[in-house]
Amino acid sequence: MSQTPPPPYRYTFPLRVRYADTDAQGHVFFGNYFTYLDEAAGGYLREIGFSWQRMRELGLDIYYVNAQCNYSGSATFEDVLHVYVRMARIGNTSFTIEGVICKAGEDRPIASGQITSVMVNPQTRQPVPVPDELRQAVAAF
Repeated sequence: MSQTPPPPYRYTFPLRVRYADTDAQGHVFFGNYFTYLDEAAGGYLREIGFSWQRMRELGLDIYYVNAQCNYSGSATFEDVLHVYVRMARIGNTSFTIEGVICKAGEDRPIASGQITSVMVNPQTRQPVPVPDELRQAVAAF
C-alpha cells in the first residue's frame, strides 16, 4: 500500500478513507485533512525514534500552535491516501512538520499543509528548548 515518497519527503503514512471521514457531499470533510497530517506527523516521529512516549520519558510534551492546510483536490470513501511528511524547520522551542496528501498511485497532491508544535514542560506548560535528541534523530533520518 505504500510507494516511494517524492523528494524532499522520506516518510509515507498510508491510510484508507473511512466512511466516517466523509461529509454529506460524499468527500472527505475538510477538517479531517488536519487529522491525517497529525497521524502522519506522529508516525514520522515514531519512525525516527522520537515518539510521544519518548518525549514523556524526557519530561517533555508538545502543543500545537499553528496548523495550515491548502486544498487542491478531494478524496472519497475507501480511497487510499499517502501522507508524505518531513521536518521542515526546527527552532529554539518549536518545530514544523509539513506534508502533502496524495491518492495512492498519483503524484498530484489533493492537500498540503503544516503543523507547528512548541516543546513544553508538561508541569509548567512553559516552552522549553527542543532537545538535541530530536535534532539528531531528524538529521540521522
